[in-house]
This record gives sequence, C-alpha cells and structure tokens, in this order.
Amino acid sequence: MCNFCSAITKGDGKLVLFNWEIRKQLLKDNPEQLNPDSHASICDYFNNRIYYLGKREDKCNKYEYNPLTKKFIVDQINIKDDRALAKRNFEKLDWKTIVEPLIIKKIINPLIDVKKYKIITEDINNLKKWDSVRNSVPDSVWNFVRNSVGDSVEDSVWDSVWDSVWDSVWDSVRNSVQDSVWNSVRDSVWAYISSFFDIKYEYDFSSLIRLWERGFVPSFDVKGWRLRQGKNAKIVYEWKY
Repeated sequence: MCNFCSAITKGDGKLVLFNWEIRKQLLKDNPEQLNPDSHASICDYFNNRIYYLGKREDKCNKYEYNPLTKKFIVDQINIKDDRALAKRNFEKLDWKTIVEPLIIKKIINPLIDVKKYKIITEDINNLKKWDSVRNSVPDSVWNFVRNSVGDSVEDSVWDSVWDSVWDSVWDSVRNSVQDSVWNSVRDSVWAYISSFFDIKYEYDFSSLIRLWERGFVPSFDVKGWRLRQGKNAKIVYEWKY
C-alpha cells in the first residue's frame, strides 16, 4: 500500500508527485477511484505530461516520505539509484504546496517531551473548557475529527498523520494510565491530532491542545477530572464534580 507522501523519479532525483492543486481536483472528482499517493496513479497521471512512461511503473523509481516523522522509504528501485538526491528533495519541499491544510510540526508526547510546569489558573480553565467541549461533541471525538479532516484531505494524508501521532504517544501514555480512564485520555489524543490540520472545526479543541503542549494529560472518571504529568503520569491536579 502506498502512503503519503509518494513520488516517482526517473533516476535524476527529481520528484514527480501530486501537488495541492491536483490533489484538490482529484478529491473533488474521484474521491473513491484515485489515490493521490499511489505510485500507479502518479505514473498514469503524469505519463506524457512530463516524460514517457508507457504506463509502466518499472520505468521509474518509487519513494515515500513522511514529513512529520522524516521517515524516508525506498519502495522500489527500477532504474538508476537516485535515493540520496530524492531524499534531499523531499526534505526541501514546501509542504503547503503538497497539502495546504497540513501543519508540519513536532509531535509532542506530553509525558516525555515537555518539562514539568506548575499548574496555573489558565490550565484549570482550559481543563474546564475541555470538559465542556468533550461533552458537546456528538458520538466520539475521533469520528468528529476524522470526518472533519476527511472533507479537506484524502485518506492517505489522514492515515499518515493519525499513524504518526498515535504511534508516537500510544505506548507511553497508555501504559501510564489505568484502563478505567483510558477513554478520556484517548479523546485527548484525537483532539490533539486535530491540531495538525489548518481547517475550521465546529468545536474548539484549543483548550486541550494548550494543556497537551504544556505537558498535561487530562483523564476522567466518575469522580471528576485529573491532570497527569511526567513519564509516570503522576496526578498533579484534581477537579471533582
């Protein structure tokens, strides 16, 4: 399966890939038929536009690059090996020209990557705002964020961001909190993922994002909310209903 962001080359390191204008048009015209991060689709689309491929994928090299994790994947070398130059060209890309709503930033694991801050009034207010927002979102935060993002970018971009953020925080956060409060923590992860897309959401997740980026993970049970901090997810604040 091809992942975001996929490209082909003709052995010269020059990336041939779908930019934002093409992706928008494909998303509008062929949301189910054409994957903008399929090497086959790239070959088919650019055949005779840039150079002759004869619709044969074995006449090009295939690469993938994740701009959040900086992971470079050599999918297939069919002609002159230009992986080093292709990787450098991926690293120099202006990602706004590839997926305009995508925000490229460091993925933060709040229990590991942030120094320990003391609780301030703003944190408490943000926790209360997050409680209100979470209670207002119908169904689940995941469904809401996924559906909102899905209207703006194709599945391959969403999947790449989702997998990157989830993989970066899942183990340490999950292993640090009890199963009884995991649902509320999971909602926090999903709301944080919304911050990687510059789109207008119906609900404002900024209160959770500010807590997350200050190193606090909110958790909820029948007694109320807690803010957790540090690699052992120590409870540093409690707000009881």
